[in-house]
Amino acid sequence: MTPDFERAAQVLADATEVALACHVNPDADALGSMLGLAAFLRSRGVETVCSYPNEPLELPRWAEMLPGAERLVPAKEFPKEPAVMVTCDCAAFDRLAQLGHVANRAGEVIWIDHHRSNDGLGSIPLNDPEASSTCEMVFRLIETMGGDMPDETAVCLYAGLVTDTGKFQYEATTPATLRIAARLREHPFDHARLVQALYEDNPATYLQLVGVALGRLEHVADADLVWTYLTQADLQEAGVHPAETDDLIDVIRTARDVDVAAIVKQQKDGRFKVSARSRGGHDLAKVAAAFGGGGHRLAAGYTSTHGPAETVDRLAKALRGEPVPA
Repeated sequence: MTPDFERAAQVLADATEVALACHVNPDADALGSMLGLAAFLRSRGVETVCSYPNEPLELPRWAEMLPGAERLVPAKEFPKEPAVMVTCDCAAFDRLAQLGHVANRAGEVIWIDHHRSNDGLGSIPLNDPEASSTCEMVFRLIETMGGDMPDETAVCLYAGLVTDTGKFQYEATTPATLRIAARLREHPFDHARLVQALYEDNPATYLQLVGVALGRLEHVADADLVWTYLTQADLQEAGVHPAETDDLIDVIRTARDVDVAAIVKQQKDGRFKVSARSRGGHDLAKVAAAFGGGGHRLAAGYTSTHGPAETVDRLAKALRGEPVPA
């Protein structure tokens, strides 16, 4: 284990209160790693507070399966100057949004992340781009600290492990990842119900929205790209929460003989969130970084201020290795 893990373990062992935050629009790895670590710390008598910078806090339905989600507080109730703060799964500082100023004032900031684009944030950076997930890294941190793992922690970490490995399909899934999953599954939780909540809980309106997105699918052959888009009007008409469309990219990426799949989704502020996946022919972390985003080699994202057509035109240029206008 690295000296930073040892130092983080010691800081958490000495703490009596810890403030934990994850990134805006959290996925299961972000929420799972934060809530899992918080449950472990509480089992050791540590006071914890957890939040993320969405206003209002709008949890996806699957989050009901994660113990501790009911204890989340709005960002405005987060401690202003915590002695110890932990961030989970934040690839860049701006992913903390309004909680970023808290990180600037915290005594120690343990920054746990596995995105390749992370450049080492926090006073104690725990960044491993080879890790399958931030939940895997939290598992290692807990192992470093020692002691029994509560069942609540096991559920949370397993949720992040399953989702960030694409149900153990992605290249970052290692034998070590599977051994950690096995250790977590030794705890008594309803694995089948958890996975159903994560992957098999779509309203009929979502399936209709998938039809809309697939109807717009376009192939940019010279960029080896398929893409589609959704607007806020689409989401509102269907009555679907944006978080419920996170897995839509997994449908798009099944397109045969195409390396890159992308979906461009309009956010409430009018900008467009780009989520992209590669079969291995492109380094999407580098592509996303060119647009101020980040992620992994085969899965990355960023936010665009341009409309869908221009956003994808710029993405296609980057995939072809052409200069992209600022």
